[in-house]
Amino acid sequence: MGCCRLGSKSKEEVMAGTVLRFGLALTGAGRSCFGCCIGRGAPPVLVLSVRVLRLLPAAPAEQREVADLGALHAPAEPLVPRRAFGPVLAAEAGPGPLQADQVEFPFGRRLPCDIYWHGVSFHDNYIFSGQVNKFPGMTEMVRKVTLSRAVRTMQDLFPVEYNFYPRSWILPEEFPLFVTEVRMMKESDPSWKPTFIVKPDGGCQGDGIYLIKDPNDVRLAGSLQSRPAVVQEYICKPLLVDKLKFDIRLYVLLKSLEPLEIYIAKDGLSRFCTEPYQEPTLKNLHQVFMHLTNYSLNVHSGNFIHSDNVNTGSKRTFSSILCRLSSRGADVKKVWSDIISLVIKTIIALTPELKVYYQSDIPAGKPGPTCFQILGFDILLMKNLKPMLLEVNANPSMRIEHEQELSPGVFENVPSPVDEEVKVAVIRDTLRLVDPQKKKRKDIQSQTSEHVSETREDLLDAGPAGGPEYETSKNTEAGLPSLCLKQVFPKYAKQFNYLRLVDRVAALFIRFLGVKGTTKLGPTGFRTFIRNCKLSNSNFSMASVDILYIDITRRWNSMGIDHKESGMCLQAFVEAFFCLAQKKYKSLPLHEQVASLIDFCEYHLAALDEKRLLCGRGVVERRGAVVTCPTDGLEVPALHAPLLNRTAAAGKFADCRSHHHPGAVSPGAGRD
Repeated sequence: MGCCRLGSKSKEEVMAGTVLRFGLALTGAGRSCFGCCIGRGAPPVLVLSVRVLRLLPAAPAEQREVADLGALHAPAEPLVPRRAFGPVLAAEAGPGPLQADQVEFPFGRRLPCDIYWHGVSFHDNYIFSGQVNKFPGMTEMVRKVTLSRAVRTMQDLFPVEYNFYPRSWILPEEFPLFVTEVRMMKESDPSWKPTFIVKPDGGCQGDGIYLIKDPNDVRLAGSLQSRPAVVQEYICKPLLVDKLKFDIRLYVLLKSLEPLEIYIAKDGLSRFCTEPYQEPTLKNLHQVFMHLTNYSLNVHSGNFIHSDNVNTGSKRTFSSILCRLSSRGADVKKVWSDIISLVIKTIIALTPELKVYYQSDIPAGKPGPTCFQILGFDILLMKNLKPMLLEVNANPSMRIEHEQELSPGVFENVPSPVDEEVKVAVIRDTLRLVDPQKKKRKDIQSQTSEHVSETREDLLDAGPAGGPEYETSKNTEAGLPSLCLKQVFPKYAKQFNYLRLVDRVAALFIRFLGVKGTTKLGPTGFRTFIRNCKLSNSNFSMASVDILYIDITRRWNSMGIDHKESGMCLQAFVEAFFCLAQKKYKSLPLHEQVASLIDFCEYHLAALDEKRLLCGRGVVERRGAVVTCPTDGLEVPALHAPLLNRTAAAGKFADCRSHHHPGAVSPGAGRD
């Protein structure tokens, strides 16, 4: 079973009797629950800290049902079913003897829960309601190879906007390209002395990472064939504090995919190397404590400092670094603005494929849960304070203590004030944001507002709206600190929506998948897409369509992309879409080519949908009627009259596009 320890409890906290009043299920066989690592091999123990779950006032005694898992150890086969721990209407903080008003469910209950908290990934096919703390496919999407591919697609479209990710090559498939490009860059600039960092795909905690100066030093033999890797240009001029290199771990809550909703924690962790930094040379390439900021590596250094002060030690709060920078005159607001921009752009790059995974595991129209997830963004500040994305972690550690060796082989868990200050707030406020009671309270308030009298006297006579329920909703979060999670999307949506082109391409892909639950497009679906969007003509026959499909699909399948089902994956479809856009709109930049083709496809699909809708309503019987256009006297068949408004709108869109981008083509024009 999953396991977590979110902090110890004081006597005063136990006396507070604070409870979590909505159902909570903890599942998964990983090392963590609530993303909280307690160490490999340790028995799972559930300890819900009052500091984390101080969400609601204590429930009446008769409403409490407690799952006490304090003594449960995980055997090879779980003792309990997957949906084991719920619905917990009120989860008392911490294990301990049961009180007279508590009921124990050691083997769980089969009724649904409001929240399911998985340890590693979304993996339960037997959840039909509630909320799950993992998105289907997220673990796969943030692997180094997949993340690099997603960001590279966006770099092709918007190279300036996505220059926060280092130049990358995927090994072994792009090794010849890597060698060739490095050689050409050195020939064009002899003073360029690059260093590269090789990161195994799916690796974590610094496992298998190494630095090289020459492409020929890549370890091609052995594991690289079975475990791909990403090689990136190493950032040689990072910002230093106390002569040490450090990175930033920021916690990001992806609360919803559709509509997209993103929150960023107002504070994070700064994780330091333990040896003074020097730019890479052949002599110091292998000094991991100098170049790699991973906590799991540096904690084993003799120079690692565990500190009770958030401003000192080898792990500090990010806010302490910002305060230090501010005292030196740095523009801290711009740093935060750049980081927020980086996070939003990265998630925009990930969402298209996440939506494909989502519709596969939770098809539209079928019962299923909604999802949310806490992500760990690892960011490096350069000397000029520009943030660079290192990686995204789907399962960031939420451990708030560290091991201290008392004697050889004897360890003790010691609280970490820095971790506790940041991580407890993230977990607490995530639960506050996804609290299912909020929706119920909003529904109650909206219902009561409909019955409120128009006059103040009637309102006063009626008393408090909604009675005790309303009062409870008003006082639910009384005494809690303000949210540490700041919404950045859709708050700043207007600034970033123009980047969501691949999202729209993914919507076309999902539309033509055909069979619900699949993630790959078959040849028939691809041909239907071409026909419905009017993309074939005398210069691009259906035979050419089949050749394009076969060539691109075969190449992507040869890269080792998911062989569980045959067909064209989303990345292959995006490549094919880009090819079609370049054929159709030759004189435009790539992002305008793609935007124009998307508009063209959406226009024809909207027309097709409306035609089907009208036919379904029996409009076909009145096909002979005519409608007169009041503007220019045109007469058109009634079937096509509803399209006049869309055509006019498309014309206005084309005029606007021509104003901003001279030479752009309207959705209905420019046919080959």
